[in-house]
Amino acid sequence: MPIYPLMYVTPKKYLGQHFLTDLKIAQRIAESLQADPCRTVLEVGCGTGVLTQFLLARPEIELYGAEVDRESVAYLHQNYPAFTPRLIEGDFLQMNLRERFPQGVNVIGNFPYNISSQIFFKILEYKDLVPEVVGMVQREVAVRIAEPPGSRAYGILSLFVQAFYEVEYLFTVDRTVFNPPPKVQSAVLRLTRNKVSHLDCDEALFVRLVKALFNQRRKTIRNSMRAAFGDLGGAEHPDFPLRPEVLSVDRFVALTRWLSEQLSKSQSPLVEP
Repeated sequence: MPIYPLMYVTPKKYLGQHFLTDLKIAQRIAESLQADPCRTVLEVGCGTGVLTQFLLARPEIELYGAEVDRESVAYLHQNYPAFTPRLIEGDFLQMNLRERFPQGVNVIGNFPYNISSQIFFKILEYKDLVPEVVGMVQREVAVRIAEPPGSRAYGILSLFVQAFYEVEYLFTVDRTVFNPPPKVQSAVLRLTRNKVSHLDCDEALFVRLVKALFNQRRKTIRNSMRAAFGDLGGAEHPDFPLRPEVLSVDRFVALTRWLSEQLSKSQSPLVEP
């Protein structure tokens, strides 16, 4: 049976640490990872091993860990010595996943609150290598990622993640099961890589367009696009009267293709957003 680790590792505010103390929730998170067909798993932010112990109990996966807190690393070395060779001391955000896991890797963890969005953007950089993600984050971030078009929470992170992953909001986690308790509720998400390898448009222009529109999300698409890309020779698009949060990934792709055509016609220099 898993042993609950003594909580003598000090949670550090500057690292966004809130250690999970409920073993049932930890087990539920570990069991949410399907790990099929990729069996290699990287836990981001192992902390005191509350989640780690349940992942290590799954013989079908090969578990690695990434932990930046030296106190946590020392604790894990002492309490999980067999795991030590696969525990990487360092910042996940600075890690080259292609060098360490060229065959692919699933990502799981109770993600530090202060870098949770950055973790998802990091995963998107390596989307061809990461088939599955199970992560616990602030509920606000989870909702933002999972929400469909038309929601106030739908934005840049939602769009980029949903372009390449199927998103499942699995369950909510109450703030009382952490040490120290955060000020907000948490939630667990599962991302499963979809079949989209490349968007059917200029992806660099797609990124510029999404950022330009959502950085001025209260404006109509017409006004934001003209501020970012010029008047486009006066050309009009049916989505111009709308605001960006109503557009799906597919509609953003179509709008990017249209924008690319207009820029080619006008050959006018882009106005930086």
